[in-house]
Amino acid sequence: MNLWQEFISDPVIFISFTGLATVIGLCIFYAVYFLYKIDHDEHEAK
Repeated sequence: MNLWQEFISDPVIFISFTGLATVIGLCIFYAVYFLYKIDHDEHEAK
């Protein structure tokens, strides 16, 4: 069976990868957010 067809038809695989993508997206967002805040805090302190 095609991998894409398997991904769409099986709800367990779909929900697992959707949740994983959400968690990874949030991790990337907060990493960039904190680095942005740290960088701007250093500029304002000078």
